[in-house]
Amino acid sequence: MSELVENQAPSSEGVSAVKGIRKNGKQWHDTKKAFRPRSNQTSFAKRTEERKALAAVKAKEKEMKDEKEAERQRRIEALRTKRAAKAERERYQKMEEKMHKKRVERLKRREKRNKLLSS
Repeated sequence: MSELVENQAPSSEGVSAVKGIRKNGKQWHDTKKAFRPRSNQTSFAKRTEERKALAAVKAKEKEMKDEKEAERQRRIEALRTKRAAKAERERYQKMEEKMHKKRVERLKRREKRNKLLSS
């Protein structure tokens, strides 16, 4: 029985169908298949799952960006306060050169009170 199967004519698996000469003369091109735009469509459930996954990724990206921006703002604020404190120290040092030390201390306390009241 196996001999009969081997002796049969070759199936169409390996051999392509015989084609005639193309009308436009471009035999090297493959024949076009029917245009079926719906063949690539995915189901609604699959699309919704993809949207959920994309939304989760975007939310994670936003969270990471917000954390990075918060860290950046914290560093900027620390630098700002450090510079302001340095400028104030220098200002008081200049005042101490001209005035008496106790008077400068009194002015410092008064300025602190005013800052607290205005804040």
